[in-house]
Amino acid sequence: MKISMKDKLIPYFYLIPAILMILLIFIYPTIDLLHRSTTKVISGSSQWIGFLAFQNALKDPIFWTSFSNNLRLFIAVPILVALSLIISSLIFERVRGWRIYRFIFFIPYILAIPVVGIIFSYLLQLNGVINTYLREVGLGFLAKEWLGTSSTAIWAIMFVIIWKELGFGIILFLARMSSISEDLFDAAKLDGANWFRQMIHVTVPQMTSVIEFYVAVTFITMLSWVFAYVIVMTKGGPGNRSWVLEYFIYQKAFPYSQMEIASAAAVMLLLFAGVFMFLQSRARKRLEETYV
Repeated sequence: MKISMKDKLIPYFYLIPAILMILLIFIYPTIDLLHRSTTKVISGSSQWIGFLAFQNALKDPIFWTSFSNNLRLFIAVPILVALSLIISSLIFERVRGWRIYRFIFFIPYILAIPVVGIIFSYLLQLNGVINTYLREVGLGFLAKEWLGTSSTAIWAIMFVIIWKELGFGIILFLARMSSISEDLFDAAKLDGANWFRQMIHVTVPQMTSVIEFYVAVTFITMLSWVFAYVIVMTKGGPGNRSWVLEYFIYQKAFPYSQMEIASAAAVMLLLFAGVFMFLQSRARKRLEETYV
């Protein structure tokens, strides 16, 4: 049966609203961002400045401080993967109270970032709960202003991010573990494999695609999803020691009114995130192929 041209065009007609939405939400802002990064408003009119804003951004030492802080936060990725694997494996083994543990670990993930940031801002103060406890147990020499010291501010933020984001990894890995054939674990036990060897030789190989997906998502989070933590907990301080690229863009765009530099930094952040989004899509494709 020959399909008419009208029938061929009907599916594309139904796609028009989705295409318009994509153009409005994603394509237009990206084009506008590129335009703003290569122009500057002078005397009320936009003037072409080429790649001058990119050069100025790259010459700014605070830009590299911000970028290096994002790179430091990448350390959280292997920590999150390792902790998620270990905890999800223990919960999967139905240790005593595993339902309560699953609930406790997932609760932080559904909390709003500002709420988490404010709570930990009080906990990590010089006279906060954490330092008070350290003094009571005889470890007062470890007490310090965790968010107010340049050497510890970004690491304290990373600790809070790990605490909040851990629940997602645990639930994700648990979902994958529930679909692994029990025969594989039974065979490993018959061969005398302990819990650690079962994880290395059975669990991890069976979860490779999920781990790749989680790593890509977490990298993107550490690169372009930590602004709320910084602005609530430290506001970039002390000095500029806890700035990240998102906070750099915010400061340049609004307090400093350097929209062209902020746009240029946003373009570079978009490119950095694009690399990890590509990795995420590859991991997602492999994940889908696993279940097909």
